[in-house]
Formats: sequence, C-alpha cells, structure tokens
Amino acid sequence: MRHTKTLPFKSIKLLILILTITACRHEPDAMPDNPGPGPDTTSQGIPCDPDTIYFTNDILPILTSGCTMSGCHDAASASDGIVLTSWESVMASGVVRPGNPGDSDLYENITEDDPDKRMPPPPMAALQAEQIQKIRKWIEQGARNNACTAGCDTTQFTFSAVIQPIINTYCKGCHSGVAPSGNISLDGYATIRAAALNGSLYGAVSHQPSYTPMPFNAAKLPECNIIQIRKWIENGTPEN
Repeated sequence: MRHTKTLPFKSIKLLILILTITACRHEPDAMPDNPGPGPDTTSQGIPCDPDTIYFTNDILPILTSGCTMSGCHDAASASDGIVLTSWESVMASGVVRPGNPGDSDLYENITEDDPDKRMPPPPMAALQAEQIQKIRKWIEQGARNNACTAGCDTTQFTFSAVIQPIINTYCKGCHSGVAPSGNISLDGYATIRAAALNGSLYGAVSHQPSYTPMPFNAAKLPECNIIQIRKWIENGTPEN
C-alpha cells in the first residue's frame, strides 16, 4: 500500500505566508490629473522660505490694493460674481487653477494687453511686473492658503528696501495712476514723503480715529510694518 508524503507543519506555514503576501500585493493608485490644493492648505513658514510665495504675505495685499476696492471685487460689489477678499473667496470664484497660471482667469486678466479687458481697469495703474510674477509663481506652486509669520525686522526701515516695498504692496494699487483714490498718490519717494510729513500715512495705516483706515476695507498692516513706517518717519524720512 502506497503512502502519500505530507509536508512538514513548518513548510505549510511558510507556504501560507508566501501566498498571503502575494495576494496583498497591488499597484499604487493613479494620481489625479489636477489634485488641487487639498482641504487643509494653511501652513506656516518659520523662517520664511525665499523660494515660496505666501498667499497671506504676498498675494492678498496685491489683491486688496488692486482688485477689491468698492465697485470691483469686494464682497459688497462682487463684480461679475467674483470676490477676491480671501483665499476662500478667490478659490470659490473659480479664477485660479492651481498649478496652471495660463488657464487661470486671474492671471490672464492681469496680463491682458487690451485696456478694456485688463485688470485692474484703467484709469487704475496695471500691476507691476514683480507683482504679476508673484501671482504667477503662487499659482504654479499650487495656489496654497499659506502664510509666513517670520521675516520682518523692526530695526530695518530704509525707504528703498523697506518702506517703498510696503507701500507698493499694500497701497499703490489704489493710490497711483492718473486718478488715484482720494486724490492721494503714493507712487514715489516725493509723494510718500509728503504723506508721511503731513501725518496722513502713519495715521491711516495705524488706524487712528481721525483718519480713514488703510488699506481700505482690509486687514490692518502687520504691526511690524507699522513700526517700520513710524521709525522711518521719526528718523526724518530719509530717501536712502
């Protein structure tokens, strides 16, 4: 009578383990074509990454200065149904496609050659090349809702390196061109110095009671920037 050989118990256990591992192996899921910014995009950069464009620090001030004045893309006016007062409203308006500036209405409109289509519209001045590049890079980097809380130094307050960039970022969109808001122009050293000497610049950015708070209908400037402006004025508003 023939007897059938049986596998040792240890060999059976090894065979079951091999079969289990093989059965669990699978190919990775394919990535979506455009994953977008995701549900949790708020991040803090400490210290600030010089290669990163931050929405709160870099992009929102440009939109506030050049796009969200009354009659345009503030919450009350919502021209063309577009509101640009926050990251949430920008994304909800559908004017940005993360990673694709060429297919984003926001970028197309600020680079438009036709003055009848360009934003901000005439007689307001067009955005500066540096501002346009920031918006492009922010979209390329995924149009994230990010912020950086470091990088401002109150011991630094020279006009060219500190004060003028603050004014260009937060104020120049409204206060430049042939018809500046409130008939107040801040498009160069002479006009910015004049506003500093008559008290209106610091009074507005520090939200003193007798002045219209600036930026208008927007968040107050970071306290560090306000201190830098105050120190520049206290030191005689030097040009260099």
